[in-house]
Amino acid sequence: MNQAMIPAAKPIVGAEERAAVDAVLASGMIAQGPQVAAFEEEFATALTAGRTCVAVNSGTSGLHLGLLAAGIGPGDEVIVPSFTFAATANSVALTGATPVFADIEPDTFCLAPASVEAAITANTRAIMPVHLYGHPADMDALTALAAERGLQIFEDAAQAHGATWQATPVGAFGTFAMFSLYPTKNMTSGEGGMVAAESDEIARRLRLLRNQGMERQYANEIVGFNARMTDIHAAIGRVQLGKLPGWTRTRQANAAFLDTHLEGVATPTVREGATHVYHQYTIRLTGASHAERDAFAEALRARGVGCGVYYPIPNHRLESLTRYAPAGELPVTEQAAAEVLSLPVHPSLSEADLETITTAVNTVAKAGA
Repeated sequence: MNQAMIPAAKPIVGAEERAAVDAVLASGMIAQGPQVAAFEEEFATALTAGRTCVAVNSGTSGLHLGLLAAGIGPGDEVIVPSFTFAATANSVALTGATPVFADIEPDTFCLAPASVEAAITANTRAIMPVHLYGHPADMDALTALAAERGLQIFEDAAQAHGATWQATPVGAFGTFAMFSLYPTKNMTSGEGGMVAAESDEIARRLRLLRNQGMERQYANEIVGFNARMTDIHAAIGRVQLGKLPGWTRTRQANAAFLDTHLEGVATPTVREGATHVYHQYTIRLTGASHAERDAFAEALRARGVGCGVYYPIPNHRLESLTRYAPAGELPVTEQAAAEVLSLPVHPSLSEADLETITTAVNTVAKAGA
């Protein structure tokens, strides 16, 4: 079928972002500077309940440096989901620690507290939930478990800008939290990450680690990295941050339309007390095999509907991570990897786009793909 494709994701960058970049270029101060400092303060106020924020050059850097700032290293174990992007487990492995994979809950795709508890050993230092697709993890259960067992909480909030759990924003629960600012996220800085710190000590270590171990030039205190954000990226991020609330409302409205009009598929759950920000609108083809789900996706694309599969191979079965065996069987993870399919939900969708998406999904579902 020859028709324009509705993209699965679409970064929105306009005249205001371009003007902000031009202003930085005209200033002559391009590296980390006043734009980064302003972005950190504004992000903290808008999204992390005032927790100190430290900007870095990518979300993965944010996780890596956050783990190091929290003292994670060789001999330690950090419990993570296998059903997520590999950066979560990669960041743990990069510290020399061991990522231990736990299962997820079938409705939210986030870490299952019971599976986490079963994975705890004498070497466990922390739990790292991922607020997947924009839905927060069960932070009541996970923080209670962490407190009971003397563990830290690290939040991977890469996909969850503005999500809340029981009226508390994600990013305000753990020792640190990381937000990704990659182009396809709910807001972007072009590339980058933001780390929210629970304490001044963690924030200071993050600043040292991102800047070759120094706060003052040539006064290196620890071995660090070059993980700084530029003022160019921060200027883009500041503009996007101002637009985020409106974009989030549009994502939620688009999701509500899809919830109401889709047939023959399982639509996303929103737990009581959760605010879902719909980084992805992820349906389930209950009982489908990998091949059946993939055929469904191809049928949608043939009808002009872009879609994505996140994540078809669980982390514990990736060649790069198979050395880190899960603590037990991960049946919910394996099932989700076969059944999930993410539909467009981004703010650029028109009414006609939403009609096209629902018609295509319902037609393909009725036909059995």
